[in-house]
Parts: sequence; structure tokens; C-alpha cells
Amino acid sequence: MKDIGIAELRANVALIAKIATLLKIPVITTASEPNGPNGPLMPEIHQFAPHAVYVPRKGEVNAWDNEDFVKTVRATGRKTLIMAGVWTSVCVMFPALDAKAAGFKVYAVIDASGDPSELASRTTLARFAQAGIIPTSANAVLSEIHRTWNRPEAPELAKLYALATPHYAAVMESYQKAQDVAKQAK
Repeated sequence: MKDIGIAELRANVALIAKIATLLKIPVITTASEPNGPNGPLMPEIHQFAPHAVYVPRKGEVNAWDNEDFVKTVRATGRKTLIMAGVWTSVCVMFPALDAKAAGFKVYAVIDASGDPSELASRTTLARFAQAGIIPTSANAVLSEIHRTWNRPEAPELAKLYALATPHYAAVMESYQKAQDVAKQAK
């Protein structure tokens, strides 16, 4: 990966897994060749999304070419997919294009995926735009799914924002300190 640092990539993958777990969103993982150079999967995925369903593939580069993978996706009943993968230009793009053609709304999480070059990443973004695939970021996924602070999971969602954007953690700390001072002044 040359378009995103590995630590940032791993943090964003963990964030997506935590969002899915907190909000009970199905997670499907797969690898074209898990015992070769394309595997194993990042342990953060199953660590933070223990409900994730792993679908083995038989070497297919495009996950959508694997019948079991497509059946598992369809079995969720969801019509919107949020995808990430090792290479945005391959692991995400190929199944995203096919899922879009099959009638799904597809979001590609660019900062929970990576590419071997900036050029590959820019080319992939252009192809996504042409196909109607929505490029997004882990923080935007969190915000779009979150929608309102008026929900029972709001405190847990706030903690996830701090993971996505460490500077937001400072804002939260400042707010909490101001609340504590105001309570003590009464």
C-alpha cells in the first residue's frame, strides 16, 4: 500500500468492524487465496466483529465470481453494501462493479482499503464515479450510519469518532471538562 499508511488503514478497518458490531450490521469476509499472499485477513476484523461470516473462495480474484459469496450477501436481505479490501483497484472494485450491476447500492471505503500507487487509487476513484459506486471514508460511514445523537448508542458512537479522528477526542475531552467545571460551580 502506498496511498495510505498501514497503521491508519488498520485503525479504519477496526473502526468499520466496531460500527458493524455496535449497530448489528452484517459483516462478510473473504479472501481469494487465504493461505497465500492474499491472506490471512487482518485479525482486527473478526476481533471487533466476531459475528462476521467468513466465506472461503477457490482462488477467484473477484469475490462476486464466487457463488457462495453472492448467496451470503443476498441472504442478508440488505440492498446497500459497504465494501473494503486489500487493493481498492481490485479487491473492492471488481465485486463493487458486479454488485452495482446486480442492483445493489455500493459504498467503497477508500481509507479502509489501499492501493500500490496513488495513480491506481485515482484511476479507481474515476471508475467508481463512472459506475455510480460511492467512494467514502470510515469516518463518513460512521457519520452516515449514526444519523442522530438522539439514540441509545450515542455514547458508544462518540467513542468511535475519537478513534476515527483523534482530534475529535480532544473536543470531547474539552466538552466533558467544561461540563465537570459547570457542575462543580453549582
